[in-house]
Amino acid sequence: MAQYFVLGQWTEQGIKTVKDSPKRADAAKALAAKLGGKMEVYYTMGKYDFIAVAEAPNDEVVMQIALTLGSQGNVRTTTLKAWSAADGAKVIAKVP
Repeated sequence: MAQYFVLGQWTEQGIKTVKDSPKRADAAKALAAKLGGKMEVYYTMGKYDFIAVAEAPNDEVVMQIALTLGSQGNVRTTTLKAWSAADGAKVIAKVP
């Protein structure tokens, strides 16, 4: 499965209801599982309020998760597709 890093920031609405954030994180993990993936959420300090490390069968699943979370109005996300060092090395080896 493909791997992704999701960088998240709370919206004004999301920070006002920050105490509900653990429930929202559980709902996001459940959604990922329902769509065939998995997700772990970590709260962070700095520019981003949380990050999620996700695995999904394809980009469409990750986009569906991100759009679902964004449409609820509590978070804004930036998603990065990731390759392991070994998989990245295979791609790099193909560079002319």
